[in-house]
Amino acid sequence: MTSRSKHPIRSLSRRSLTLCAAALLAGTALPAVSQTTAWPSKPVRLVVGFAAGGGTDVMARVLAQSLTEALGQTVIVDNKPGASGNLSAGEVARAPADGYTFLVAPTSVETANPSLFKSNVLPSRDLTPVMGFGRMQMYLLARPTLEVKDAKQLVALAKSQPAKLTYASSGTGTPPHLAGELFVQSTGASITHIPYRGSAPALQDVMGGQADLVFDPGIAFPHIKSGKVKLLAVASDRKSPFFPEAPTYADLGLHNASLDIWFGIWAPNKVPAEVTERLSRELTKALAAPAVKQRFAELGAEPAPLEQAAFRKLLADEGKTLSTLIKDRKIIVE
Repeated sequence: MTSRSKHPIRSLSRRSLTLCAAALLAGTALPAVSQTTAWPSKPVRLVVGFAAGGGTDVMARVLAQSLTEALGQTVIVDNKPGASGNLSAGEVARAPADGYTFLVAPTSVETANPSLFKSNVLPSRDLTPVMGFGRMQMYLLARPTLEVKDAKQLVALAKSQPAKLTYASSGTGTPPHLAGELFVQSTGASITHIPYRGSAPALQDVMGGQADLVFDPGIAFPHIKSGKVKLLAVASDRKSPFFPEAPTYADLGLHNASLDIWFGIWAPNKVPAEVTERLSRELTKALAAPAVKQRFAELGAEPAPLEQAAFRKLLADEGKTLSTLIKDRKIIVE
């Protein structure tokens, strides 16, 4: 008893020492393992730069519900409206790169806003694209009494009556306005822009005859079907899943005028790749669900997953097109 008490370390067997060493080694490895397997361990926030109830917000909430079920943690939508999404982009850029804050926005926040607004935040520099998840097409609509049947006849009429025809938009610098300017630039038609405060009043004035045309982001479907507005073309090179019989710009031989509204997710720079990769996998699964497809369709949108490399290319191509358009057409947001 006495000799063992004087030399307690000697009483440890080789097996005990081996077990102690293994425990210490395991303890040093645990933090690295937990970093890759524990995410998420608390609620995840999706920041949306537009008010509740709009298309971006509704899509974000649909995805948040699916992600909550897939990740086992609450995914919340946090609305931070202002400056066409710039305020929300800034908030996410300043957030910790821990995988708990993401931006949900239309691609215009990166591809058009830098040419339209003065801001300290540059999404192409200050944020990391995660993936694209949805697309809306726009539709060239006319008041029902306008005597044209398609976009080709519209161009001919506009050229014969310079600046007489008008097109309404949801506001200067918005995607419907930029779609109108692309159409004017690519066709040489002379059409006067009238900005409104939102898509709904712009559409209302076209139905009422106060404006001739509108580039509609999918809110006019019931009015197209009822004949309150006339569908001249899908403002895209792709057929519409909602109006497959409608001619596209490609069908009409109109080139370089197409503009779809894409939506995506961005993260603060330096978020671990394993986090963004898992988020992408779960979102891609969610976008394939019939309930998600149906809810998107109600907004005039369609799920369209784009993995990170393809999303980066889309952003680069669209950014080049829109920055050039904004400069050439001298578009200024007051």
